[in-house]
Amino acid sequence: MAAIDPAVQSRLIRDLEPIVGKELDRHLAVQKDWYPHEYVPWSEGRNFPGPLNGDAWEAKDSKLTAIAQDSLILNLLTEDNLPSYHTEIAVSMGRDGAWGTWINRWTAEENRHGIVLRDYLMATRGVDPVELEDLRMAHMQLGFETSYDNDMLHTVAYVSFQELATRISHRNTGKISDDPICEQMLTRVSLDENLHMLFYRNLLGAALDMEPNASMRAIADVVTDFKMPGHELPGFGRKSVQIALAGIYDLPQHLDDVIAPVLRAWNIYERNDLTGDGLKARDEIVEFLANAKKDSNRFEERREVHFERLIARGQNPIRI
Repeated sequence: MAAIDPAVQSRLIRDLEPIVGKELDRHLAVQKDWYPHEYVPWSEGRNFPGPLNGDAWEAKDSKLTAIAQDSLILNLLTEDNLPSYHTEIAVSMGRDGAWGTWINRWTAEENRHGIVLRDYLMATRGVDPVELEDLRMAHMQLGFETSYDNDMLHTVAYVSFQELATRISHRNTGKISDDPICEQMLTRVSLDENLHMLFYRNLLGAALDMEPNASMRAIADVVTDFKMPGHELPGFGRKSVQIALAGIYDLPQHLDDVIAPVLRAWNIYERNDLTGDGLKARDEIVEFLANAKKDSNRFEERREVHFERLIARGQNPIRI
């Protein structure tokens, strides 16, 4: 991970503030407020054990498939760690002026996602509430810390990709849930994630014009070492494999539906303002993506073999 000159970072934070203000105004003009309680089927709820002497959760209570449960748990636990994300972004970008206004607005909007997901899962008894709470406690105590050393450029590059990845994961989880209420809820959440991606993508596009070499270095570092938030969660490896097999979020989607369109929007391959480390960083991206495409093709081949074996055994694999 290459360090970026602090003087460049400070200058960009200052010079980008008008862009932050412009993007914030655009965001507020197109974003529609919504209310989590309207998306939750409260009439399906009933008390759990404890002070209210309710009914213990049983696996048969959930109408969700196992893969939908796993994906919703990962998505919710990722949203739960919002305090850590807020801290990371606020430290890297600062809390003054338009930067601070945006960070607080973004945090408030993201908080809706955790609220609606948890309320839906509790009202519908979609997952084991004890397991979910134990995982939340474990995850939040781990916190979240990037490897970017409170670096604004790396942070904005990361969230440009991560917000789009989260949008796809939420949207596909809704599709595979086999519950129209869940799908409607996650479609609403996905709209927010897309708008957040546009904010960060446009901001880094402006940074590329101001400081092309430093920005390209940040992009290359993120692309070649991208990890979703929540990768340190207990059981993340097993759940993420099942999620990938089902087509909720996999390597082909990461490359074709997340990395490729964002890089296209930044016009990174046609830029003629790069020199030195900026050119080197772009070459690193090209080499990494060529190798990743080979891995992606191998994954798809192995997935098809896996499904053929399941079908041969009389099983019906769940996939998008």
